Amino acid sequence: MWENMWIFLSINTSRSLFSVCNRWCYAAVVCLLFAPVRMDDACPSSCVCARDSGTVTCRDGEDTEVPRDIPEWTSTFILKGRNISTLQRGAFSVNGTELAMTTLSLSYNRIQTIEPYAFLGLSRLHVLDLSHNQLKSISSRAFHGLLELRSLYLNDSILPPATTQLANALSAQSLHNLHRLELAGNMLKSIPLMRLDIYNLHALVLMNNSIESIGWENVTNLFQERRIRVYLSFNPFRCNCELEPFYYWLKNSSQCPDAGRLLCSEPEAKRGVPVEKLNREDVDCMKENLEAVSYVFLGIVLALIGVVFLMVLYLNRGGIKRWLNNIREACRDQMEVYHYRYEQDSDPRLANVAV
Repeated sequence: MWENMWIFLSINTSRSLFSVCNRWCYAAVVCLLFAPVRMDDACPSSCVCARDSGTVTCRDGEDTEVPRDIPEWTSTFILKGRNISTLQRGAFSVNGTELAMTTLSLSYNRIQTIEPYAFLGLSRLHVLDLSHNQLKSISSRAFHGLLELRSLYLNDSILPPATTQLANALSAQSLHNLHRLELAGNMLKSIPLMRLDIYNLHALVLMNNSIESIGWENVTNLFQERRIRVYLSFNPFRCNCELEPFYYWLKNSSQCPDAGRLLCSEPEAKRGVPVEKLNREDVDCMKENLEAVSYVFLGIVLALIGVVFLMVLYLNRGGIKRWLNNIREACRDQMEVYHYRYEQDSDPRLANVAV
């Protein structure tokens, strides 16, 4: 009897457990069907994915935002030819997941604004290319979180409204491991080094900008960091006294590999002359200062002579007046004599007597 009862209870318990399991399995299946589960191998639409090399390439299109379904295995992400006007905060962060991306290329996307923390979630990024965009606004925290960034490319991207913001954006503590910075073709008038941590910087490319001169402070910073190499060709250097510190830095340092291609644009007499081949007299501030002092001194001497001359005239005004009156009387008497002789010679009666 007890054995039959035990068998009955076991069968009922098994049926209950089986029913509960069926219900849980059914709920799990429903959740899997309707939940937005992202497959690890999924490739964003209009993109080409190569998992073997870890590369995702998205070229051309009308999208105005960065794809949100970038695979987690992506190491190189190339996005080109889109119309992304703004890189929003956390543009590459999906549900707080950090990507193992090391190279990010965003050239030719018409990007105008980079908001704070735009690259959040890319702490392993080594290379960032933002060249050939139209940046008008760059947040001071635009590059926050890029602790391992080694190379930053901003060629032909910085418009005049963003030039003043560039120094603040580059001064982020996140960029203290930056090795290469390219800023060619941005119409920059000065080197953005004042607030940039250059202790680990190896290459600074500033070709084809609007730099006319480099002052003492920047030259001192460059001279102290002997490892850095600065590329400055195709800039309109003004070869006058203000170029003196930079001129001596070029002469005594090998930190500018393209020094032979640095040409003067002003003054007209030195246009096209390599900066390295200038004479010391051409950039000698002391000589120019002495010449300026000499011209000032000459002007003062001439002014004093003029004052003395006017004072002499004033003190002798009475005698000068009498002298002028005497000259006038003498001239008038002489003119009367000539007039009398002319009347005598022109009288016809005197002419008949002579005949």
